[in-house]
Amino acid sequence: MSNTLINLNARILKLPTCSMLAKLDRLDLSVSATRLKSSLTHVDEAGDAHMVDVSDKLPTQRMAIARGRVRMNQDTFDLVKQDKIKKGNVLTVAQVAGIMGAKNCSQMIPLCHPIGITKVSVEFALEDRIHSGPLNCAVVIEAQVKCKGETGVEMEALSAVSIAALTVFDMCKAVSKDMRIEDLRVVEKSGGKSGHWKNE
Repeated sequence: MSNTLINLNARILKLPTCSMLAKLDRLDLSVSATRLKSSLTHVDEAGDAHMVDVSDKLPTQRMAIARGRVRMNQDTFDLVKQDKIKKGNVLTVAQVAGIMGAKNCSQMIPLCHPIGITKVSVEFALEDRIHSGPLNCAVVIEAQVKCKGETGVEMEALSAVSIAALTVFDMCKAVSKDMRIEDLRVVEKSGGKSGHWKNE
């Protein structure tokens, strides 16, 4: 079918031509990109990343709790529980690593503000035979971070859990390479404009 016939049929049926549709697609993409950039606080109008200015915010008491788990097989779990991993006490080393992870968050995540943390706690729970699969045990990690500042500490709590989980993996990888880090999330936060939020 010729282009002339296509254009003629389009005019008769009042349908957009191929060139019109291409223009509409470009317009839609441009509008979508503009809306996306305006909704992301860490991206400016040119699409460049920048650290959000929080200097006008009032300092408030802020808290965040994050959680995650390292799943492992029964044999590895028993070695962790009985403190028989050759590298040393897994949970003690992971606890210190998690605290360091929270304190160094702004050095690892490019657009995070350095924060004056007032508290970091990293705790563990041992889940034995949680299901029938091969990775039927888990070390559950929970971190709580507090500060008094202009921005929240969710990333610090997530960093604490992440680094603690990676440390558990590192301490145990000589006896098991099939471990799985999963379910990393923020479960509670308070302070700031959005107030208290909880999601167990």
